[in-house]
Amino acid sequence: MPTHPAPSQSAEDYLERIHELIEVKGYARVVDIASSLKVRQASVTAMVQKLGRAGFVKYEKYRGLVLTDEGRAVARKIQNRHATLSRFFSLFGLDAETQRADIEGIEHHLSPATLETLADLAGFFEENPDALKAFKKSRRKSAK
Repeated sequence: MPTHPAPSQSAEDYLERIHELIEVKGYARVVDIASSLKVRQASVTAMVQKLGRAGFVKYEKYRGLVLTDEGRAVARKIQNRHATLSRFFSLFGLDAETQRADIEGIEHHLSPATLETLADLAGFFEENPDALKAFKKSRRKSAK
């Protein structure tokens, strides 16, 4: 159970990006975060300070930003949410760019119950390809 309040949508975006950078590069620096999020370094510094006070990140000399256990847990939750939505949208043949834009637009607004329902629905369609095919076929008919 978290000892700190849940992070804001913006803080979640930063935690997600910090986690991704650490996974890919082995470290996360303010300049890398700013570049990848297309924001000013001063904005990143301000958010990193907030995340540090909230107990999600810490700065280690020569290593840069490091996620605390709690920060890592939040980042993984965000990644899982993102992966669930991507899995769901992929079933319907949506292109990668549409998926990315839609996921970024809705991922912070879904309740855990809704996300779980979408994961279950994706699983249902994956296990029942005929049902997915029937859905896609009925959708094309109604779109005419």
